[in-house]
Amino acid sequence: MATIQLKNVFKKYENGFEAVKDFNLEIADKEFIVLVGPSGCGKSTTLRIIGGFLTPTSGTVTFDGKVINDVPPYKRQVNTVFQRYALFPHLDVYDNIAFGLKVAKLPKDEIDARVHEILEIVSLKGYENRNINSLSGGQQQRVAIARALSMKPAILCFDEPTSALDPEMVGEVLELMKDLADQGMTMVVVTHEMGFAREVGTRIMFMDEGRFVEEGIPEVFFSNPQSERAKDFLSKVL
Repeated sequence: MATIQLKNVFKKYENGFEAVKDFNLEIADKEFIVLVGPSGCGKSTTLRIIGGFLTPTSGTVTFDGKVINDVPPYKRQVNTVFQRYALFPHLDVYDNIAFGLKVAKLPKDEIDARVHEILEIVSLKGYENRNINSLSGGQQQRVAIARALSMKPAILCFDEPTSALDPEMVGEVLELMKDLADQGMTMVVVTHEMGFAREVGTRIMFMDEGRFVEEGIPEVFFSNPQSERAKDFLSKVL
């Protein structure tokens, strides 16, 4: 069980740009929350605050009731998958997935067992010794997801995980994410894939200009948005 809460979170960058303004969000165990909205509305900033890559200017982030504002990413039970994979090109598939486990000094046999278990989950069994640069974009993104899963996070965050992929590769990554959702993984996703958001999301959070504007279950949000801003956004992206 895991609950993460953002309370009155505000983020102002050094250049004066206010990316997130008085944002409140509670993520319950096994939820699949999708953050949607126009570019520059604060979605990725929110995700990075949850993951620990950014510290809020004010407000609190709590995990199971404990404030984690200053807890670095590697000490959180939250892992983030980025759109550009962030893999180590000099390491093979196995060592990319095992990297965090080795840093954590887990026993070699436990690392080996966990890597092979995760390879099975992401449908990359037999790819252990493959060079990262020999993989397709979709396969690289699955390795990135495998690396995140290897640390057994309570929550997975995805920042536009398919935006750097060719259209034919998008499906395989979305299918894996759908499988993880079906298995009960708690996830927060920033995506422009509205069909996927409608099918898999348990809650849609619409943001605009750094603020939370509207939320709802997918069937209600997409068929009957309440705010004029959400109606305008959906009329352009659907």
